[in-house]
Amino acid sequence: MDGNQNTNLSDFVLMGLTESEDVQVALFSLFLLIYLITVLGNAGMVLIICLDPQLHTPMYFFLSHLSFLDLNYSTVVTPKTLENLVTSPTYISFEGCLTQLFFFISLVVTECFFLSSMAYDRYVAICNPLHYPVVMSTTLCRTLITVSYVAGFCESSAVTISIANLRFCKSNIIHHFFCDSTPILILSCTDTNHIEILIFILAGFTLMMSFLTIIVSYVFILTTILKMNSTSGKRKAFSTCASHFLGVTIFFVTTIFTYLKPSKSYSVGKDQIASVFYTIVIPMLNPLIYSLRNKDVKQALTRVMQKRERGN
Repeated sequence: MDGNQNTNLSDFVLMGLTESEDVQVALFSLFLLIYLITVLGNAGMVLIICLDPQLHTPMYFFLSHLSFLDLNYSTVVTPKTLENLVTSPTYISFEGCLTQLFFFISLVVTECFFLSSMAYDRYVAICNPLHYPVVMSTTLCRTLITVSYVAGFCESSAVTISIANLRFCKSNIIHHFFCDSTPILILSCTDTNHIEILIFILAGFTLMMSFLTIIVSYVFILTTILKMNSTSGKRKAFSTCASHFLGVTIFFVTTIFTYLKPSKSYSVGKDQIASVFYTIVIPMLNPLIYSLRNKDVKQALTRVMQKRERGN
């Protein structure tokens, strides 16, 4: 690209994950399968929770929003990634790139606060079960959800608007499989220190506060579980919490690794692998970890199917 070109450029080029055709075919098949499971799993969860009145509880209220979020979160990134694997390199307009960046950041931030809210919900349910209906009131649940969405929108707007005002004169080639902040900042020919500091502060606050809330909640949960007299109950609770914490840990460790560092330390290989986990894999795992292996969800699915059969 010419050295004096600025944000009037018409498009960026997404280089994708690999240039090997054999690897591209394998990744396309794998990611397509993951995306289909993601769509079916998350859309199914939202539908089941909406249709079954017995799942209209705080925990499933959060789970329905998490599934809705993951469905959109995955859709922002995965289809373009699949296109890139078929027609590499892939062109994306400047406006399209900023749009993808905006929704991606907004959904990631919202998910962070969702996960911390869900951890708090589990803490109250396990550690203070008698006060659970009072503490986790409808007003509090709706407030936590609203704050999460607003925080995602505000943080995303701040970063996207800042990047939109940059000049780009080094290249239009993004060494990534989607429009993320760091690979875009590298292409700017103007000073990006203020944006990097903004991203570091926002990401640091969101990731560390959310992850700390989750860790503290699970420490109290684990302490309560260890005090249980029932061996079977202790094993069941520990198994459930361990799977939940594993999914949360994968999400936060990969996002912290990616965003809490300067753009100069960006590594194409390592950062892309980390990005695959929190953009493509985690949205598929969440419905499996939180919901589909849950007895209440299976029973709700049976009730919904039986009601439909009676209706026909």
